[in-house]
Amino acid sequence: MTVVCLPTARLRDAVGEVPGVSFVLWDGSRAPEQVDEVELLVTPYPAGPALRAHIAAFPRLRVAQLQAAGYDGIPELLPEGVALANAAGVHDDATSELALGLTIASLRGIDDAVRDHGNWQQALWRRSLADSRVLILGYGSIGRSVAERMLACKAHVTGVASRPRGDDLLGEVRGPGDLDGLLPHQDVVVVVLPLSDATHHYVGDDFLGQLTDGTLVVNVARGPVLDTDAVLRHAGRLRFALDVTDPEPLPDGHPLWSAPGVLITPHIAGGTTAMLPRMAALVRDQVSRYAAGRPLRNLIP
Repeated sequence: MTVVCLPTARLRDAVGEVPGVSFVLWDGSRAPEQVDEVELLVTPYPAGPALRAHIAAFPRLRVAQLQAAGYDGIPELLPEGVALANAAGVHDDATSELALGLTIASLRGIDDAVRDHGNWQQALWRRSLADSRVLILGYGSIGRSVAERMLACKAHVTGVASRPRGDDLLGEVRGPGDLDGLLPHQDVVVVVLPLSDATHHYVGDDFLGQLTDGTLVVNVARGPVLDTDAVLRHAGRLRFALDVTDPEPLPDGHPLWSAPGVLITPHIAGGTTAMLPRMAALVRDQVSRYAAGRPLRNLIP
């Protein structure tokens, strides 16, 4: 019998019974109990603090399954020999929904209208998403999901990934070498890059300086992909809609809160009603594969 550790009874109930698998629970809030036989751990959400404090308590652990697509800072927490899998695909719909919502809210001035509540301030002729030029920086599974929604709103979409390639949705995906020629011609840039040493502060002064006045930058990736000091220097000339920030949580009184043209949500892209059924489907498939000795999905090299 393969023993799998899940973070909540709710996820266990959604996964249901899996032949050859028994489940135990650990929510990450304290040292785990009865985990000597656990081979596969589905981590709490978010994972970092719990793993940092308690990962050594799982002596037979072979696989850590994240509930997030991002895995920055996690591999170095795992003991040697423990494989890591992320939740690629689980958050595509919810994250792309928020990217679309932030884009429309900022372009159409919904954030300004909320701040002006009680005063009829009619700002006409704001930019519509229809006919706007949208660049998606980080065209993976979430980026593609963002593109599908932007195209449905009749935007002109360009995808940029780590290498150029063909694509059945956009026709082609451009590479990083094309950015200098693309950035001055965009109305919206949606950032979906994973965080790594190579992408830390990728969107900084040089990047932002190539955008024309009024361009909107939407970040649903990780906070440190954007250079916060650079964002503050360009705020007002550019608009920003940020679901993630650096630092995070963003402290009360931080200048980003009051920067002109900056809309902030508190890292809510993935945590919606869409998460549980998608995560349960992934876990059910993953533990079935593990128990049967078949290759796992979403393994991080």
